[in-house]
Amino acid sequence: MEELLRYFPGLTENQVRQFEGLKALYTEWNAQINVISRKDMDEFYIHHVLHSLAIAKVMPFNTAAKILDVGTGGGFPGIPLAILFPETQFTLVDSIGKKIKVVTEVAAASGIQNIQAIHGRAEEVPGKFDFIVSRAVTRMAPFYEWVKDKFYTTNHHPLENGILYLKGGDLMEELDEARRPYKVYPIPRFFDNPYYETKAVVYIRG
Repeated sequence: MEELLRYFPGLTENQVRQFEGLKALYTEWNAQINVISRKDMDEFYIHHVLHSLAIAKVMPFNTAAKILDVGTGGGFPGIPLAILFPETQFTLVDSIGKKIKVVTEVAAASGIQNIQAIHGRAEEVPGKFDFIVSRAVTRMAPFYEWVKDKFYTTNHHPLENGILYLKGGDLMEELDEARRPYKVYPIPRFFDNPYYETKAVVYIRG
């Protein structure tokens, strides 16, 4: 939590309470349904919460925005982003039902009211969105095919509507394969923890 508060000093008391409660909730649920690597739990806030919030450093969502988190797993990056932007609507989808159960239970226990959790495939999610977020569920080319028809045509943010993707390693070949305009934002620009040394937020125009 210390690093989280260092980089996001303007959190409300309720947001701090919600973020502080996440580790205990995930520890409890992880004992029943393995949604987070056991070795990652010691660095829960660095590896999962703050990592998710790197997206917010690239694009602070406005209050009217609708965001889709594809392949959310246990709720990353969607749950930390939903806490940070309580007036923004988030839809979290995953094809594995037990992971969506964790999302639903963690959101309810935390008092997060701006999340809709869906058990299904990204292609089946109804509606349109301003941005689609994800954390390295597959290569960018197939991912774009899943979501290419899900963007609003009107833009309300400094970046045009599109994908904000948490990725690591050498990205150039994969991004060129997607054949879409992109920009890479290295996470060390925002957070100086060595865990993020090779990690980035990738923006792909929708």
